[in-house]
Amino acid sequence: MYFMISKPVVRAAVRTMDVFETFKAHKRPLSLSEIADEINTPISTCHEIVRTLRDRGYLYVVDSRSFYPTGRIVDCARAIAAHDPIVHRLTPALARLRDATGETVILGKLQTDRVVYLAIEEGLQTIRYSANVGDSKPLHSSSIGKATLALLDSKSRAALLAKLELPRVTPNTITARTVLEADLAAGRRRGFFVTRGENVADVMGMAVAIDSGSGLAGIAVAGPLKRMEDNFQRNSRLLLDLSRELAIKDDAARHRARGVKPATSKPWTRKQAGLK
Repeated sequence: MYFMISKPVVRAAVRTMDVFETFKAHKRPLSLSEIADEINTPISTCHEIVRTLRDRGYLYVVDSRSFYPTGRIVDCARAIAAHDPIVHRLTPALARLRDATGETVILGKLQTDRVVYLAIEEGLQTIRYSANVGDSKPLHSSSIGKATLALLDSKSRAALLAKLELPRVTPNTITARTVLEADLAAGRRRGFFVTRGENVADVMGMAVAIDSGSGLAGIAVAGPLKRMEDNFQRNSRLLLDLSRELAIKDDAARHRARGVKPATSKPWTRKQAGLK
């Protein structure tokens, strides 16, 4: 279901989120004028937002001039995250993959024409790829974006690619539709999808598409380009193993729900992926 939202309501929502992100950036109490400056809002409008958040228990008055968030938003976030239907189910698998590869592992989900990161298991290396939950990435330049694009049926994929903008994010970004389509086809043959410095320079991402049960999603391993290239075979194998494991579990769960014996067919093989 979709709702028509007026621009003032959207602007108020954005400013409210900006308030919390401002506190995250500064990590200290802020005055009303400081908050207004940071979120680029008239002080009268900022006062209304801050007063509302204070009255709802999300901000408190530190002294006569400054405010700071209470722990209420943390409690809300924890309760929400604990019951996320996708993240809660997949977090153990993400952590295992992170431990096996040593690299950052990301769960992302298709949102119209971009991918949003739902969960991140930070790599174990000192030098590693870092990202934040809620980050939004283009489909054409991120490995999860490519994976979810490829999981679409051919008609839906063609329609999305026809209207999808392909901006150059780095010098390595694919900006030609024919080249992108060929890259997606190669990924489908392998069973996983790769970006080499296409979204972040000197970072390589490898992703598999999964059926989240609630729409298209993907799991990626990401890290410094040189180290990822050196461990390409190992990381590819681990990704494909995880993809197969999840596919078998999901297939078994669907069959149990229908009271039917699960099928024994395999969605892919390492040989098909060109791996040992």
